[in-house]
Amino acid sequence: MSDVASQKRVAAAILKCGVNRVWFDPARISDIENAISREDLKGLITEGVIKARQKKGVSRGRARARIAQRSYGHRKGAGRRKGAAGARNPSKTAWVQKIRAIRKVLVELRAAGTIDRHMYRILYRKAAGGQFRSVAHMKAQMEILAGRMK
Repeated sequence: MSDVASQKRVAAAILKCGVNRVWFDPARISDIENAISREDLKGLITEGVIKARQKKGVSRGRARARIAQRSYGHRKGAGRRKGAAGARNPSKTAWVQKIRAIRKVLVELRAAGTIDRHMYRILYRKAAGGQFRSVAHMKAQMEILAGRMK
């Protein structure tokens, strides 16, 4: 093997990469040996005789596989958990989600004319007080209330 260490060092400077990433075409080693100046080396780079190898990275493949497993419930056992159930799934978040859904349905019902302003206000206050578990529960209670008011 011929000595092309100086060419490799200069090529690394031109390519703005490390010496270990510089690749020489084995078929054109004699041309690389004869290239003394930076201009000669730049010419060989444009020809494709000298290239910079791609940077090595950390693969996301294993991470993606792990995320896929978690999506269907694996790797979520007691040994994986740090923090109380309330910290992992806050009750406030559940409440906000529920009350927004209920209030949205109430607004729709009022706009459609299914309930009047008075009934809307009664149901709104009951929802705020936590009387309904869900939208379905609220609708069931509405039917009971409507039966009493007639």
